[in-house]
Amino acid sequence: MKTITVLGNNSGRNAGDNAILGNLLDDFALKRSDITFKIPTLSTRFIKKSFGHHPVVPIGMMPWNFCLKNLGWPMYSAMTNTDMVLITDNILFDRKFNNPFVNNLKSIALFAPFCKKKNIPIIFYNSSVGPIDHEVGKNALQKVLDSSPLVITRDAQTKSLIENLKLEHPEIVVHADCALNTQLPSDRRIDEIIAQEQLFGNPRGTIGLNVNAYIDNWSETGTLNREKFCKVLGGTADALIEKLDVDILYTVSQIMDMKVTRECVAQSRHQSRIKVVGNCDYTFQELTGLLSKVDVHAGLRTHTLIFCAAVGTPPISINAYPKSAGFLRTVGMGDWTIDFEDLSVENLTSLLARAWNEREGLTAAMAPIVEREKEKARESVTLVSNILDSI
Repeated sequence: MKTITVLGNNSGRNAGDNAILGNLLDDFALKRSDITFKIPTLSTRFIKKSFGHHPVVPIGMMPWNFCLKNLGWPMYSAMTNTDMVLITDNILFDRKFNNPFVNNLKSIALFAPFCKKKNIPIIFYNSSVGPIDHEVGKNALQKVLDSSPLVITRDAQTKSLIENLKLEHPEIVVHADCALNTQLPSDRRIDEIIAQEQLFGNPRGTIGLNVNAYIDNWSETGTLNREKFCKVLGGTADALIEKLDVDILYTVSQIMDMKVTRECVAQSRHQSRIKVVGNCDYTFQELTGLLSKVDVHAGLRTHTLIFCAAVGTPPISINAYPKSAGFLRTVGMGDWTIDFEDLSVENLTSLLARAWNEREGLTAAMAPIVEREKEKARESVTLVSNILDSI
């Protein structure tokens, strides 16, 4: 048996992170049955419950495991007692570089030379990198790249970032996000959730929304604080209900976002026409199934946009992360974004209404592009297998 350590945000709180790990394991299972996966995590129970049907070994990263989250013995052991390390998601950035509760780059860079010494390859697996804004971050990223024979990214921006920083690097392959291959639950299970939550009863349809608890972090100019943002989203929901006679569904993909979502709903006059579902109650597969039923969706969390693209629902990005706009460009939806400086009830309502009117054409145009992206995400398994078998 081979052993692969998978590094990512695997605590169970974020549906997008769960989808990355779940689909990675599913994709490998299609081609390999000889790999055990070590998963450093804040919740060993979550890993066992959600992914125990795969050969996984959760590695606890709580204080009683002799660590400060990713800084300590569990991470060192997971990275140096394995055949290969995969870096997933977007965990390599230099924001709050010295805080191990936020930053992974410092710890991974600290242990990467030990991997190199033991000939343990570190592979970037359908991941993103950045932002890297400081020299200390650039130097740390170089240490990780020094131990890497291959970088597989999910976006062209990561390739450009590494090249623009003039870092020494191996081959860079641009593939796609693992979450695109999310498999839907059975129709019966989706129908059970719809009945339980009383969703999709309006023949005119439903428009999806998603928000993020970090709103104040992106409003540093003070032009759009959390209160104003919630009023814009609440007003947009009202305008869409009144203009199109549709219902609204907020999808919460990160548990911490539920509070701000409720604040947005509280700003609407037509709250009886608005529903909220989240990953505190449902799996990433179930949320994706529900997103397949909405007509169009606008969100801040990138993975709600990825889930929508995966099931043919036209996604619109409220641009909180560069990776969101980048992903929409990848699937041919690059024009369907709105920046914070342009965010208003009028502008967001107009964009969503236009997408709603054009939804069938948008879905049809997106479909072949998304299918190719799904294939690219799965092709990463072959590239990794070739390296693993050569060790």
